[in-house]
Amino acid sequence: MSNQSWFTPDWPAPRNVKALSTTRMQGVSVAPYDSNNLGAHVGDDEHSVKQNRLNLRSKLPSEPLWLNQVHGVDLVDASEYQGVCDADGAFAHNPNQVCTVMTADCLPVLFCNAQGTQVAAAHAGWRGLLDGILEQTVARFEQASSVMAWLGPAIGPTAFEVGEEVKQGFCDKQPEAQVYFKPTHRDGKWLADLYGLARFRLSLVGVTQIYGGEFCTFTEPQRFFSYRRDGVTGRMASCIWLAD
Repeated sequence: MSNQSWFTPDWPAPRNVKALSTTRMQGVSVAPYDSNNLGAHVGDDEHSVKQNRLNLRSKLPSEPLWLNQVHGVDLVDASEYQGVCDADGAFAHNPNQVCTVMTADCLPVLFCNAQGTQVAAAHAGWRGLLDGILEQTVARFEQASSVMAWLGPAIGPTAFEVGEEVKQGFCDKQPEAQVYFKPTHRDGKWLADLYGLARFRLSLVGVTQIYGGEFCTFTEPQRFFSYRRDGVTGRMASCIWLAD
């Protein structure tokens, strides 16, 4: 299910698990934030951001828990916070609490369990992915084997160029991660596969049901914001919650 401003994940989540991911389309912001920018921290007109968030709010059962994302590994219980808090993930057990992460190249990952009793959302840029944000999120669930994950819109493996230090950081933790880096024609530069790295790291902690990961924010300028492509740009949101 979708329209131009949002779409829903294609995954076999329980019926009471609801989720959506926004695009850059059908908002009110003007260039370079055109047009459905949901980030209040990127320099956009605050009234435009407010209207875009109101449009999103009409699709949700409650106000999302907006996070001040710091590329770390901390998660918060959505039932314990109101307003903005510093974290890169949130989880919820109660109905109608909307866990939300914002991205514009970093990887948003949505989680639920097979029982439909818990959901979570994580913001996984390369730093958070390296330091264990996905593992920390899975650890909030009782059984990793019951967890399913959806990988939302992020920069794809043909566009994400990184330095040697990024590749080495992942390979120092797991030498097998080397397969997710491809050399470029530039010395010391590699193309990193965020989706592949995320699947790999999730599989190591027992998550086998992994979906999504077919997007590229960098190469789809009409549909997605991309910080790597544009520098000054908007942010998209990926949201998940439990219905009553």
